[in-house]
Amino acid sequence: MKRIIQSGAVLMLAAVLSACATKSDVKADGTTDNPVFPEARHISPSFAKKMGTFPTADELAQIKAGMTKDQFYKLLGRPHFNEGMFAVREWDYVFHFHTPGQGTNDVTTCQFKIIYDTDKFARSFHWKAVDPVDAVCPPSQPTPTTQRVSIEADALFAFDKSGTADMNAAGKAKLDEFANKVKQFDKLNAIRIVGYTDRLGKEDYNQSLSERRAETVRNYLVNRGVPAGVISAEGRGERNPVQQCSDNLSRQALIDCLQPNRRVEIEVNGSAPVQP
Repeated sequence: MKRIIQSGAVLMLAAVLSACATKSDVKADGTTDNPVFPEARHISPSFAKKMGTFPTADELAQIKAGMTKDQFYKLLGRPHFNEGMFAVREWDYVFHFHTPGQGTNDVTTCQFKIIYDTDKFARSFHWKAVDPVDAVCPPSQPTPTTQRVSIEADALFAFDKSGTADMNAAGKAKLDEFANKVKQFDKLNAIRIVGYTDRLGKEDYNQSLSERRAETVRNYLVNRGVPAGVISAEGRGERNPVQQCSDNLSRQALIDCLQPNRRVEIEVNGSAPVQP
């Protein structure tokens, strides 16, 4: 019996030592000349269903040498492989990236390795392409840009109106097209909607009208699936005219001339999908 217990203890010790062993030849300063990656198919069961995670560009931008394991745990989550129990100095992840035209189902897969020094601070980082095997990892991500769309209020609303029931079919079609476009963004930071009027009528009334129109457009986009949390709406009344017209014109001619000033501008900040 004693011999059996001793044999069992030896096996347990071997298992623990195996779990503690690093895969790469890691130096004390947290570097290696030959990073060894685990096979992607050996990913931890917790991540097996999706075979990894999709990191954001912001998360990747925060990765830097000197970070602790706790900081990486909060930033990227726990490692995707069973790295061992003690003295672990390598953390491995499987990351996916949306890359239209590249990879399986337009997704590129990469492995990412963090190597820690003997004081458990991250010192070096390594990437390995998985699918496709010749991919650049991490793939370049689209840079956030600001795009502006201006829609004439007359194309959105009946004259002097601002409610959803007052919206024209052509105006709704333009907003539908816009909503479908922004929902395809890889990242949507903010949408700002600004309503404007012409100078006809009282200033206070025009300010209120511009606010109501901007809010109606906001609600319409939310109902079409655009995230409410990124949309703001405001009215600027008669300010910032884009067209100047003479007061000598007849009223109808003046209304027609000032039409470009009656508008709703939509400003989008985000990362549009990369076209293959």
